[in-house]
Amino acid sequence: MAAIKQIGATIGQISTIALSIANAVKQQGAATQAIARNVQNVAQATREAAADIMQVNRGATETGSASGEVLGSAKALSSESTRLRSELDPFIATIRAA
Repeated sequence: MAAIKQIGATIGQISTIALSIANAVKQQGAATQAIARNVQNVAQATREAAADIMQVNRGATETGSASGEVLGSAKALSSESTRLRSELDPFIATIRAA
Protein backbone atom coordinates (compact mmCIF):
# COMPACT_ATOMS: atom_id res chain seq x y z
CA MET A 1 0.00 0.00 0.00
CA ALA A 2 2.89 2.37 0.78
CA ALA A 3 4.32 1.72 -2.68
CA ILE A 4 0.99 2.73 -4.27
CA LYS A 5 0.97 5.96 -2.22
CA GLN A 6 4.52 6.67 -3.29
CA ILE A 7 3.59 6.02 -6.94
CA GLY A 8 0.59 8.35 -6.53
CA ALA A 9 2.80 11.04 -4.99
CA THR A 10 5.33 10.65 -7.81
CA ILE A 11 2.54 10.95 -10.39
CA GLY A 12 1.34 14.10 -8.58
CA GLN A 13 4.86 15.56 -8.70
CA ILE A 14 5.17 14.68 -12.39
CA SER A 15 1.81 16.34 -13.03
CA THR A 16 2.94 19.47 -11.18
CA ILE A 17 6.20 19.53 -13.14
CA ALA A 18 4.33 19.00 -16.44
CA LEU A 19 1.97 21.85 -15.57
CA SER A 20 4.93 24.11 -14.75
CA ILE A 21 6.56 23.20 -18.06
CA ALA A 22 3.30 23.88 -19.93
CA ASN A 23 3.00 27.29 -18.27
CA ALA A 24 6.61 28.11 -19.08
CA VAL A 25 6.09 27.10 -22.72
CA LYS A 26 2.96 29.27 -22.85
CA GLN A 27 4.86 32.25 -21.40
CA GLN A 28 7.73 31.67 -23.80
CA GLY A 29 5.27 31.61 -26.71
CA ALA A 30 3.75 34.90 -25.56
CA ALA A 31 7.22 36.44 -25.20
CA THR A 32 8.19 35.18 -28.67
CA GLN A 33 5.05 36.75 -30.15
CA ALA A 34 5.80 40.05 -28.40
CA ILE A 35 9.35 39.99 -29.76
CA ALA A 36 8.04 39.26 -33.26
CA ARG A 37 5.61 42.21 -33.02
CA ASN A 38 8.42 44.48 -31.83
CA VAL A 39 10.65 43.36 -34.70
CA GLN A 40 7.84 44.10 -37.16
CA ASN A 41 7.33 47.55 -35.62
CA VAL A 42 11.04 48.30 -35.83
CA ALA A 43 11.14 47.12 -39.44
CA GLN A 44 8.19 49.38 -40.31
CA ALA A 45 9.80 52.34 -38.54
CA THR A 46 13.04 51.66 -40.41
CA ARG A 47 11.18 51.62 -43.76
CA GLU A 48 9.48 54.91 -42.85
CA ALA A 49 12.79 56.48 -41.81
CA ALA A 50 14.40 55.34 -45.08
CA ALA A 51 11.50 56.87 -47.05
CA ASP A 52 11.89 60.13 -45.10
CA ILE A 53 15.61 60.19 -45.81
CA MET A 54 14.92 59.66 -49.51
CA GLN A 55 12.48 62.59 -49.48
CA VAL A 56 15.03 64.80 -47.75
CA ASN A 57 17.62 63.75 -50.33
CA ARG A 58 15.22 64.59 -53.18
CA GLY A 59 14.47 67.94 -51.56
CA ALA A 60 18.17 68.70 -51.20
CA THR A 61 18.77 67.79 -54.84
CA GLU A 62 15.89 69.99 -55.98
CA THR A 63 17.16 72.84 -53.78
CA GLY A 64 20.62 72.43 -55.28
CA SER A 65 19.17 72.56 -58.79
CA ALA A 66 17.09 75.62 -57.95
CA SER A 67 20.13 77.31 -56.42
CA GLY A 68 22.07 76.65 -59.61
CA GLU A 69 19.28 78.21 -61.66
CA VAL A 70 19.15 81.26 -59.38
CA LEU A 71 22.92 81.64 -59.65
CA GLY A 72 22.71 81.43 -63.44
CA SER A 73 19.94 84.04 -63.49
CA ALA A 74 21.93 86.32 -61.18
CA LYS A 75 24.98 86.06 -63.44
CA ALA A 76 22.86 86.81 -66.50
CA LEU A 77 21.26 89.79 -64.74
CA SER A 78 24.68 91.09 -63.70
CA SER A 79 25.95 90.75 -67.26
CA GLU A 80 22.89 92.57 -68.63
CA SER A 81 23.28 95.27 -66.01
CA THR A 82 26.91 95.79 -67.00
CA ARG A 83 25.96 95.93 -70.70
CA LEU A 84 23.13 98.38 -70.02
CA ARG A 85 25.47 100.57 -67.94
CA SER A 86 28.03 100.60 -70.75
CA GLU A 87 25.33 101.79 -73.18
CA LEU A 88 23.69 104.22 -70.75
CA ASP A 89 26.86 106.03 -69.58
CA PRO A 90 27.74 107.47 -73.01
CA PHE A 91 24.08 108.43 -73.56
CA ILE A 92 23.93 110.31 -70.22
CA ALA A 93 27.27 111.98 -70.98
CA THR A 94 25.90 113.16 -74.34
CA ILE A 95 22.75 114.56 -72.72
CA ARG A 96 24.79 116.39 -70.03
CA ALA A 97 27.09 117.86 -72.65
CA ALA A 98 24.18 119.22 -74.65
